[in-house]
Amino acid sequence: MLKGFKEFIMRGNVIDLAVAFVIGLAFAPIVTKIVDGLITPLISRIFGQPNLDSVGNIDIGKGAWLAFGPVFTAILNFLAVAAAIYFLIVVPMNKFKKPAVEVESGPTEIQLLAEIRDSVKK
Repeated sequence: MLKGFKEFIMRGNVIDLAVAFVIGLAFAPIVTKIVDGLITPLISRIFGQPNLDSVGNIDIGKGAWLAFGPVFTAILNFLAVAAAIYFLIVVPMNKFKKPAVEVESGPTEIQLLAEIRDSVKK
């Protein structure tokens, strides 16, 4: 039983997942500050309020409400976090990974061998 547990824990994807989780926990406050400090004020400026909690709520009688506003706020928060991660992290990292100059590939080894063969035949 312990051998199976050891094999499970030592799989590469479990270790990768654990590392990603820890990095995600450490990275979360940065994303939160970006959203709270940059994106939320922009949204607040556009809609005239810091969130949409009071927008789209419907009174269905007897003190009951269908509260669409908090759903809108949650969706907008998700999109704000996703946009912050994509534009401030993913795009710069992709540019960093991309080589500065892309090397054009020449003829393949098979093409070179065929050329040599053809020139030897002549």
